[in-house]
Amino acid sequence: VIPPPVIHIESYSEDSISFSLKMTTNIKVSGYVVNIYWTFDTHRQERRTLIIEGEKSIQKVANLTAHTPYEISAWAKTELGDSPLSFVHVVTSGTRPASPSLKAKAINQTAVECSWTGPRNVVYGIFYATSFLELYRSPHNTTTTSHNITVMVQRDEQYLFLV
Repeated sequence: VIPPPVIHIESYSEDSISFSLKMTTNIKVSGYVVNIYWTFDTHRQERRTLIIEGEKSIQKVANLTAHTPYEISAWAKTELGDSPLSFVHVVTSGTRPASPSLKAKAINQTAVECSWTGPRNVVYGIFYATSFLELYRSPHNTTTTSHNITVMVQRDEQYLFLV
């Protein structure tokens, strides 16, 4: 039986998490697959996937959000097959940034100008869809470091926007 890998949180800060991965077995490990999950504004679960080569590993994941719960799952790729999943949870330190205040204004039938307030030097995600269900499951999205963006949409549809 292949055991799951051990995930150990080495450290965390407002915008990063460092963790180590190891196996408690003599089975040769060729690498790991790691998923980092977090929930965006209770509407959208986000994920970042890391493919890591080698047996032992210390990883640092950066560009995270302060005071946000993250779930890290990992499995090992071994000479005998894939291991079961391991999970660990961690909340980054600091104070979570205030939600931006979004304004969306139709420019014409296919373009919407979105603008918002919020801190500088961060990446904003803009999500939009024609229903709450679509906004949750599979929204259109884009990212920017500015405080406004023009989004192209289908004519004769109503849209919900989230930043």
